Amino acid sequence: MSIPRPRPGILDIAPYVGGESRTVPNPVLGRPIRLASNEGALGVSPAAAGAYQSLAGDLHRYPDGASSALRTAIGRRYSLDPARIVCGAGSDEIISLLINAYAGPGDEVLHSAHGFLMYAISARAAGATPVRAPENRLCADVDALLARVTPRTRLVFLANPNNPTGSFLTPDELERLHRGLPGSVILVIDSAYAEYIARNDYSSGAELVERADNVVMTRTFSKIYGLAALRLGWGYFPPAIADALNRVRGPFNVTAAAQAAAVAALDDIAFIDTSRAHNDTWRAWTADRLGDLGLTVHPSIANFLLVDLNTATRADNLRDHLKRNGILVRQMGAYGLPACLRLSIGTEAEMRAVVDEVAHFVSAPSQHDAA
Repeated sequence: MSIPRPRPGILDIAPYVGGESRTVPNPVLGRPIRLASNEGALGVSPAAAGAYQSLAGDLHRYPDGASSALRTAIGRRYSLDPARIVCGAGSDEIISLLINAYAGPGDEVLHSAHGFLMYAISARAAGATPVRAPENRLCADVDALLARVTPRTRLVFLANPNNPTGSFLTPDELERLHRGLPGSVILVIDSAYAEYIARNDYSSGAELVERADNVVMTRTFSKIYGLAALRLGWGYFPPAIADALNRVRGPFNVTAAAQAAAVAALDDIAFIDTSRAHNDTWRAWTADRLGDLGLTVHPSIANFLLVDLNTATRADNLRDHLKRNGILVRQMGAYGLPACLRLSIGTEAEMRAVVDEVAHFVSAPSQHDAA
């Protein structure tokens, strides 16, 4: 019997599996501790929540397909030209739109070895070939990326900082990567965690977009803004690339509720400042405590930590131990790091509970390290 079949390559794609969201309550806090998806530790701005709720009476109306008020608000907040901003259903959609608009069968999409999984998935979905470049100590390697550029390369994706490693390239390294690329290749700087960073040796990439015709920057409202449930992302583009994406995106790809909540969230500077300060404090505290327990914690400037357990078995056993005690963290096998776990920075109480349970785990190695 003949049945419909997807085009070649689709069934070879390993589906993206997000962080777990269900487990037993943590015995200390009386609820699950969800640290597997890099969600904002402090939730959402009260102003954003109020704006979301205000749309309840207008759910029968289509949203503004151009996201005009939102693009204006983003431009005002980050001193960017709203005409060069395109919004989407999460930065995942922006990534997919870019690849579908500029790559297809016979083309290559380049990314670093431990980069965000959606780069390769979206490339394969478009019929293009994802290409991985080795990293240098879990950091993107400019020379390795440039060495793998071929006449078939159409886009180069760089998460900066990178998920799941937490590492980043400096502005000088971003410039060097861009200078080494042909003008026909698009450099995509994925700055999903940029709002967590306030340091002189980091750039979101917006300045480079302003000066180049082949650089784009993507962002999200799912992290520090706490709007992950609404699926909202955006990008800053050269005018020609923005025009191409506006031609292929859906006409109402961003909901009215997401637009309203995001506009309010952008104006709540105090919430963002508090969230950033909280993240700085508890990321450093957690890294120090886990280091004191003998674990290797890789440096991170984002809202998560990558912890190396030395073996995949020990990583799996720690993950299982935490889950039994109501704490969810992310396994890293899909990223080629099976001996590592990634844990998001949560509230003070959550991070203290995590460290306590890790301490219980390492205190009984004969019990937990068995294969």
